[in-house]
Amino acid sequence: MGAGKKYYLGFDLGGTNMVAGIVDENYTIIARESSPTKAGRSIEVITSEMAEVSKRAIQKAGLTLEDISSWGIGMPSYVNPKTNLLVHANNFGWKNVPIYEHLQKHISLPIYIANDANCAAYGEVLAGAASAYTDAIMLTLGTGVGGGIVMDKKIYSGYDNMGAELGHTKLVFNGIECTCGQKGCLESYCSSTALIRKTRELVDNHPGTMIMELCGQDKEQINGEFIFEAAKNKDPFASSLIEEYICYLAAGISTFITIFRPEVIILGGGMAHAGDFLLEPLNKQLYTSTFAAEEIGIPKVIQAKLGNDAGIIGAAFLEKTMQR
Repeated sequence: MGAGKKYYLGFDLGGTNMVAGIVDENYTIIARESSPTKAGRSIEVITSEMAEVSKRAIQKAGLTLEDISSWGIGMPSYVNPKTNLLVHANNFGWKNVPIYEHLQKHISLPIYIANDANCAAYGEVLAGAASAYTDAIMLTLGTGVGGGIVMDKKIYSGYDNMGAELGHTKLVFNGIECTCGQKGCLESYCSSTALIRKTRELVDNHPGTMIMELCGQDKEQINGEFIFEAAKNKDPFASSLIEEYICYLAAGISTFITIFRPEVIILGGGMAHAGDFLLEPLNKQLYTSTFAAEEIGIPKVIQAKLGNDAGIIGAAFLEKTMQR
């Protein structure tokens, strides 16, 4: 089956699940396998299982290791190119670990590792919402805020591959404390966690809001979906929360536009499921809050379309964008 064609092994290591995908030259995932990550386990056990899941995906595709060009892995961390050590994977409790050594014990392929948000951005540019563009920025709005930059169809992450942490750029001087230990990060204002926290803090001052009706009068059950649903139904409290959220998000994105001037901005993650209800006012707000928008225009914000597949496809093709 592999004769004359190239296949790539893409892997997405998340805190909850690990997924391996075999991707062909047309960016199509032809087989996939997954397993629960169980992040508290040792690096030896997890890397061994990553290899097992990957081998099962190769077998499922009717291929052998000889048919695979490389093993690309997206995970919530970075590899320091000077030391080849995985810097810090919070969910796993790994700090400065020799990740390549652990992986190479199990699979003898060239291995490339990049931050999962960079992989998702790369996947969307290769095969997703931004496939018509060469320069794009992606924000993943979920529990945190992930970021990825693609320039000239290649991942851009700085000279040491540890840049593009867009969620941890400063939005408010000395603002809300972030999970990273800094204050005022974009993530502290534009993640779903931030919006939910703000809603829970203020909801008692707004009796009768539809948000409480949707969450069964238990404010611990409030989620982003309920807030957007109430705002769509013109609930005044929910509408004010979303309006403020969009202002913060536009302020962050306008900075990225001014610095990088991408062709397009991609939004992914749970918050992006709001679709045009979020995108239309966000694009309008960006026009009024971005440098030289009237004179030179600004890129449009669009919704990601590959979901979790973006990370697998982006990881699979890391060999095209990374030097090792």
